[in-house]
Amino acid sequence: MQDATIEGNTALPVELASFTATTNRNAVSLNWSTATETNNAGFDVERKAATGTEWTKVGNVTGNGTTSEVRNYTFTDRANTGTYNYRLKQLDVNGNFEYFNLSNEIEVGVPNSFDMSQNYPNPFNPSTKINYDLPVDGNVSIVLYDLTGRQVASIVNEVKTAGYYTVSFNASNLASGMYFYRISASNFVSTKKMVLVK
Repeated sequence: MQDATIEGNTALPVELASFTATTNRNAVSLNWSTATETNNAGFDVERKAATGTEWTKVGNVTGNGTTSEVRNYTFTDRANTGTYNYRLKQLDVNGNFEYFNLSNEIEVGVPNSFDMSQNYPNPFNPSTKINYDLPVDGNVSIVLYDLTGRQVASIVNEVKTAGYYTVSFNASNLASGMYFYRISASNFVSTKKMVLVK
């Protein structure tokens, strides 16, 4: 199921029962459970490109200390299009650690169609996020308009490769009110409204 590498001479007292992953769009959900834990401080979640050599910490999940009950854990990572390996770095309260590798590679594919989500949160103050999907490479423009149709901001205006994206927008320099944002990418155009409340 997984390969465990133990650093140092001391065997660590966490017995991993399972470690699996599923993908939905660009969200990689990692799920694992422990059969027993002793002095478990937690888990660092690490990721690397399948063709790479550098592991990057993408998150941390707190452990349950000492327990003989099955404990279930979950962590969701947002990854760009590509193929990845994941591993858990289990840390005990004394600073010792061991690795548990996910046995299979995870592939985050390319979207099947163009899409732009409703911004979140909405209403917002002063920052919000917008997800958008590109099935092909191309120039992407996301522009913000006020109620009169006047352009008040350019949120994105650049060439992007196919994939899943999230852009953050800070509207601290704008007045409260309703705005419209429009994406133009290839032959795809979509408009949605957002509300800024200060």
